Formats: sequence, C-alpha cells, structure tokens
Amino acid sequence: MANTENHQIDNQLNVIPFLLEGEFYFSQGVKAFQKHNFQKAEKWLKRAIELEPDNPLYPSQLSVLYTETKAYDQANQMLMKVLDDFGESYVDCYYLLANNYAHLGLFQDAQKNIEIYLNKAPNGEFADEAKELLELLKAYNDDIEEDEDEWIFDEEDELLTYQESAFYYLEHHDWEQALPIIEHMMARYPDYVLAKHDFAWALFFSGQQERALKLEKEAYEEDPSSIHSIVNLAIFHWEMGEQDTSGQYIEWLENVYPIHDQQRLKVATAFAHTEHYELAYQRFKDLPRHKLKNHLSYYKWYSIAAYKMGLKSKAVEVWKEGCNRHPRLKEIGRQHPIERND
Repeated sequence: MANTENHQIDNQLNVIPFLLEGEFYFSQGVKAFQKHNFQKAEKWLKRAIELEPDNPLYPSQLSVLYTETKAYDQANQMLMKVLDDFGESYVDCYYLLANNYAHLGLFQDAQKNIEIYLNKAPNGEFADEAKELLELLKAYNDDIEEDEDEWIFDEEDELLTYQESAFYYLEHHDWEQALPIIEHMMARYPDYVLAKHDFAWALFFSGQQERALKLEKEAYEEDPSSIHSIVNLAIFHWEMGEQDTSGQYIEWLENVYPIHDQQRLKVATAFAHTEHYELAYQRFKDLPRHKLKNHLSYYKWYSIAAYKMGLKSKAVEVWKEGCNRHPRLKEIGRQHPIERND
C-alpha cells in the first residue's frame, strides 16, 4: 500500500503545469495560415496578441494574413499600430504598408512608404523587392504625368479614382476587391455618404448580411428619405425572405421619380430585384441606355424585367448587347431566365 501511495505522489510531482501563452497560439495561427485556413489563423493570432500585446511579431503576422485575404486597410491598421507602439525598430512595416497601398491604387502613399523603407533599411530584407516596386511606381507616374505637378492628384481627382474603382468591382460582383476600397474611401472622405450604402451592399452580398442590415438601418434612421437606404433595405429584406418588410420600402419607391440617372437606375433595379416586373419595366424603358452602358446591372435587370413581362425579343436584345459589352455579365447572370430558357 505504501509503495502505491509513493508511486502516486511521484506521478503528481512529475506533472508540469502547461500554460497556453501567446507563442502557442501564434504557432497555431501560422500553421493555419500555411494551410490557407485564414479564419482560424486570424482567431489564433488575435488570441496571441491578447496574451502578449507587447510582442510586435504577432500583429505583424496578422497584417500579412490580412494582405493575403485582400483586407488591405485592416493590414495597414495593424502595421501602423506596430510602428506607433514599437517605433522604428520594425522598418519592414514601411515596405508592407507600401505594398498594401499599391494594391489599393494609392500610388503616392505607396511610393512615400517605399522611399522611407529604403532610406531606413537600404540593405534590408525587402530591399530588392522595394527597389523593384519603386521602379514600377515611378514608371506608372511617368506614364500619367504631363508635367511635374500633374502627378499630384487633388482631392477631387483622388475621390473620383476611388469611385471608379469601387463602381467597377461592385458592378462585377467582386465583393472582396470592393470592400477594402470602399472602406478606405469612407475613412478618407467621411462626408461622402454614398460610400456607406455601397459598403453595406458589398457586405450583404459577400455574406455578412446581419452587419450590412444593421449599418443600413442606422443610415436610414439618420436620413429616412435616402433613396439609397430605401433601395438597399428593400432588397436586403427581400433576399432574407422578409417580403412584407421589403414591400413597405417598395411601396414608398413607387411614388419616387429621381432626377439623376444613377438613382433612377437604382429604383428600377429595386423593382426588378423584388419581382415587381411591371414597375421595373416602366422605369427601365425610360432610362437613357447610352448613359448607362457601363452598368452591368442595367442590362441584367432590364432584360429580366422585359422577359418576365413577356417581351422576349426586347429582353434578348438588351441581354445580348450587355453580354457583348461586358463578357463578365454572362457569368454574373448565369441564372438569367434567357440563359435557362425559362
């Protein structure tokens, strides 16, 4: 009996408490990242940062994850926090910042950070890549410059660049590309209200429905007369199977006749999207097609509305023109009734 008791005591003494510290979660995050399980990797890395907030390696790695998933603004937020918290000892952050800015199309910011990096670490780990990127940025600027001052975009030009980029990705249903651009636009131009509605739209169709609905409801409470809010809410509720709620917003839109073509298109699209095809067709046929030829949504929903109204030749005409202008339209509209021969 005594021997058994001594054996149990020996076993207890040999037990070493295992505390899960930041390094463990970091290693798990890196493993998940390498397996492209980005959601799990983000979870582990965030836990590592919580446990060891003074370790700059962890937020740096999280920024790399965000870059890999095209969340460039989130990546840059992490990198700027590292620079703020840990000073100049992490100069690689400047290169990573520049890389993200280049992806966002913010070439001035990219060039500025590349030059800072090369000034501080001319022989650093990313020196060769930084020099190559700097050459590309300079070549790009040379192509668009006519004189020394032209490459410095004024605020209006920069906003227009954001708008065009966001519009392109939204129309092509490339939500992952659209979201970081719109998010950066909101941060840089908080008074540009349309960006908030576009952001909610991209969030919703990227799968973040609850967050998108919450943001749009908040915007609606601030401005109940906003056509953008009403259109988004009508479509969001319809997509979520809440037809009665959607119908309340649609009923309001029936008496709205905007002046601007973009808003007129939004209203017509809302009617078509929620299967109010007669209302949609009446609005679409009055729209100036030559002014909306860059809108894939115009061709998609106009042709659907015409088709559902029994105007098949008109529907085919609009659909074919849209597909000829925008080859991507056929992929986006693969459930189109013309393609399905309904």
